[in-house]
Amino acid sequence: MDPWKVLVSWPGLIIELMVLLVSIALHRYYLSDLSDVPGPFWASITRLWHVWYILEGRQNLRLKALHEKHGHFVRIAPNEVSVSHPDASTLLLRPNLHKGGWYRVTAVPDFRFQNPMSATDPKKKIALSKHFAPGYALSQVLKSEPDIDENIGGLLCWMDMYAENQEPMNLDRFITYTTFDNIGSAFFSESFGFIKAGRDIGGTLRNNVALSKFAAAAGFFIVPLRILVNPLNSRILLLPMGQLFKTTSAAIKKRMNNADARYDMLSHWLDANKKNPDKLSLRGIEAQANVNVGAGAEPVSSAIQSFVYHMIQHPEAWLKVRTEIDAAQARGLCLDRVVSFHDAEQLPYFKACIKEALRIFSPTTMGLPRIAPKDGITIAGRHFREGTILSVSSHVVHSSKEIWGADAHEWNPERWMSGDTKELVKNWLVFSAGYNECPGRHFARMQILKTAASLVRDYDICQVDSKNVWKYQANFTALAHSWPVYVQKRGGASEKI
Repeated sequence: MDPWKVLVSWPGLIIELMVLLVSIALHRYYLSDLSDVPGPFWASITRLWHVWYILEGRQNLRLKALHEKHGHFVRIAPNEVSVSHPDASTLLLRPNLHKGGWYRVTAVPDFRFQNPMSATDPKKKIALSKHFAPGYALSQVLKSEPDIDENIGGLLCWMDMYAENQEPMNLDRFITYTTFDNIGSAFFSESFGFIKAGRDIGGTLRNNVALSKFAAAAGFFIVPLRILVNPLNSRILLLPMGQLFKTTSAAIKKRMNNADARYDMLSHWLDANKKNPDKLSLRGIEAQANVNVGAGAEPVSSAIQSFVYHMIQHPEAWLKVRTEIDAAQARGLCLDRVVSFHDAEQLPYFKACIKEALRIFSPTTMGLPRIAPKDGITIAGRHFREGTILSVSSHVVHSSKEIWGADAHEWNPERWMSGDTKELVKNWLVFSAGYNECPGRHFARMQILKTAASLVRDYDICQVDSKNVWKYQANFTALAHSWPVYVQKRGGASEKI
């Protein structure tokens, strides 16, 4: 073949490729079934618009602004619409609709490790979840409370030290160390040792930050990324999910050799494997453990941080909760070094502040995508045909004035104390909703209530710079950071043990 003819043909191929790309873009923008849905121009022709804001860590803010501008529906990708209508949770999240393909990225470290979160078919997801459900039951979660007390007690010891030395404390890091150790204690009968050491061990937490970015974006390109996300790269730890698998596998192996292990969550799953090995394999157990270690600690940490951060912006709420706890102590409650879950449950205003803090700032920042079923679906009079991806962002829903009232952007715990709170709870999507509701919600709630109540009861906390606004990275989940505080131990309180 004449090399000159090959070279001459290249400009023609480039032109043909450009014409093809322009044709696809024009079709998506003008002729798509979603052409009438408002949104950024680039979002209508390529998924890369959405991915850019995910990687930048501000997709939640961007989506809020777009919905405030355009209303209930915003086109965020060629075949995806973000929905903020009050009926979204009822029509999209609670029915058994297929999840968007993005969820498949949660098969960590690669496609062999399928789990309930990565299953997009609701029937398969529900069937898988049944085997794991007993381990997540509140009765089982409460069995780990003494171990959780030990980890939270470690956090309080660090706070005592910083209070005594009057040094600025990066409370965000120590809360995260605690929630990671809680995962280890509840699932594997032994903490990872982060809070005792007061530092990240083996780069596990640093790796999870990288994993949060990678997974959030990679989920939209899961088919081509099979080249990277494969068993070989998992084994050589080339990607963040390989590092996570290494951490989880080591914890499982150590737990299997621990003769003193209690009947923890892993025990439930191993029993299910013995009874039905064809339905729940050991690999399936590893897969679920990966999800819990990878996505179970940071959201709880961010939830606790959200409570503390917003409460210290509203000292009257802090004092009101403390007064409520003092009254509970007079009744014989909240007297342990770490407030018990049972006692924290008896504090209505405190629980209202928890709900409000997580409404103002939800730890989950990714949208919750569902696929329109056969014959499509109609929301607020707009029909979406079969196959359309419709996602619900908790951050967008939680800031809707249509749902929460004119003060939707303001701190108001009292909204949870009266009126039709059932309607509010319906749109409080911190743990998602429907068949894909977070299975670890009881465990998360226990940690949040116990830690938050203990902090308010025993400490005065203020930011080093009162004008400093915290930072967070909104990728897969919201990872809060950079709000150092001064801690002062409350005089005469908490000398309980």
